[in-house]
Amino acid sequence: EVQLVESGGGLVQPGGSLRLSCAASGFYFGIYDMSWVRQAPGKGPEWVSSINLVGRSTDYADSVKGRFTISRDNAKKTLYLQMNSPKPGDTAGYYCARGGGASVVENRNYWGQGTQVTVSS
Repeated sequence: EVQLVESGGGLVQPGGSLRLSCAASGFYFGIYDMSWVRQAPGKGPEWVSSINLVGRSTDYADSVKGRFTISRDNAKKTLYLQMNSPKPGDTAGYYCARGGGASVVENRNYWGQGTQVTVSS
């Protein structure tokens, strides 16, 4: 059974930093591209970032480019999202997803349960 468990969310001030983690189990983590998706209240899901299976290629939504960094540790079966200089508009539930590219927003079957990030002073 595919399991993705996010952690690290919480309240952060604008301009601060936060690191999200996603622990994977139930599948061979090292052969899949992985992604982060977010969903704000009342809005549809938004693709945030993807990383290829060996961690050498990354891609970001324009809204987070230059502020967020995706990474992975295949030995630990863990995906990360370093959030620097967050803005109130980044407030959302953050989900890790198995797969790469913006199309991951179309299949919630391979998402975790999410972790809430609230950016506010």
